[in-house]
Amino acid sequence: MGSVREWLRDRLGLDEIQHLVEKKDVPVHRHSFWYYWGGMTLFLFGVQVVTGILLLLYYRASADEAYESVRFLMTQVSFGWLIRSIHSWSANLMIGAAMIHMFSTFLMKSYRTPREVTWLSGMVLLGLSMAFGFSGYLLPWNQLAFFATKVGTDIVGAVPGVGHFLLRFLRGGDQITGGTLTRFFGFHVAILPAVTTLILGMHLYLVQRHGMSVPPSVEQGPTPPPRMKFVPNFLLRDMVGWLAALGLLALLAALFPWELGIKADPYVPAPAGIKPEWYFGWMFQTLRMLPSHILGLEGELVGILGIGLAGMVWLVVPFLDDVRGIGPRARFWRIVGVIAILYVTVFTLMVYRGGTP
Repeated sequence: MGSVREWLRDRLGLDEIQHLVEKKDVPVHRHSFWYYWGGMTLFLFGVQVVTGILLLLYYRASADEAYESVRFLMTQVSFGWLIRSIHSWSANLMIGAAMIHMFSTFLMKSYRTPREVTWLSGMVLLGLSMAFGFSGYLLPWNQLAFFATKVGTDIVGAVPGVGHFLLRFLRGGDQITGGTLTRFFGFHVAILPAVTTLILGMHLYLVQRHGMSVPPSVEQGPTPPPRMKFVPNFLLRDMVGWLAALGLLALLAALFPWELGIKADPYVPAPAGIKPEWYFGWMFQTLRMLPSHILGLEGELVGILGIGLAGMVWLVVPFLDDVRGIGPRARFWRIVGVIAILYVTVFTLMVYRGGTP
C-alpha cells in the first residue's frame, strides 16, 4: 500500500495538493453565514448530475415516447418516482441557492478587485442554471410544459433584431414539435453540461486563487477578522448544510412528489393560467403589467429591452462601484441591490397570487 501511495504522490503531485488544502482558510465574522451558499449550490448541482444520469437510463427523447418513458419510470421502476422528484426539487433549490449566493455576494461587495471575473463567471453560471431549468421543463412532454415552453419561446422571439432567429434556433422551426423536444434534450444533457463544466472549473479556480472576500464593514474594522481552516472546520459546517438539504429534498419528494400531468397535445387549447417556472416569474409579471404600447413602441418590446439593459448593468457592477466598497457610490449600489431583491421577490409572488398592482 505504501508503494502505491508513493507512486500516486510522485505522479499526481499529492504533496502539493495536501499543502494547498492545509493552507486554505476562511475569514470568520458576522456575515460568514453567507459563505455557505456557494457550496450549497455546488452540492445541489451534484445531486442534479447524479439523479439526471439515473433518469437518462430510462428516458427516450421523442414526441412519441418521452411521456410514456417518464410514466414508466414513475410507475414501474423501483423508486423511479423518488429519483424524478428529487431531480425536479433539487433543480429549484439549486437555482434558489444560486440566487441567494448572488444577492449576498452583491450586498457584501465580494465582486471588488480582484474578483471581477469571479463575479462574471458566477453570473454566467446562474444563467446556465436557468437554462438547465428551461430546457429540462419540456422533457416530460406534458401539456403544461408544452404550452409554458411555447410562451417562453414566444417571448424570446420578441427580442428585436434577432428574435426570429432565436425562436427558430430554440424550436428547430416555427412551431414546437418533436424536433424541439430533441433539441432541448441535446441542450440539457450535452451542450449545457459541457459549457457549465468549463465555467464552473474557472469559477472554482478563481475562488481558490483569490480566497473568500471580506465585506467592507469588516475590512474597515480595527483588527482583521479571525480565520478558520477550510479543512476540516469550514468543510464540516458545509457538510452539515448539505445533509440538511438532502433531508429537505427527501421530505419534499415524499410529501410533494412531482406530478407528470397529461401528455402534450398541440391541438387542444392551452390550460388556463399558464405560468413560467418561479425563477422566470418576475420577468413574466413585468411584461404582463406593461401597457400594450409605450411611446409608440410595443409594451412587450420595451419590457424585454428594459430587462436586458438591467441585466447588463447588473453584470458590470464591479466596474461601476467604488473599489473600496465605501462612500456614496457604494451606498448607491447597495440600495440598488436591496431594491432588486424586493422587486424580484414581490413580482414573483404576484405571479402566483395572480395579482396586479
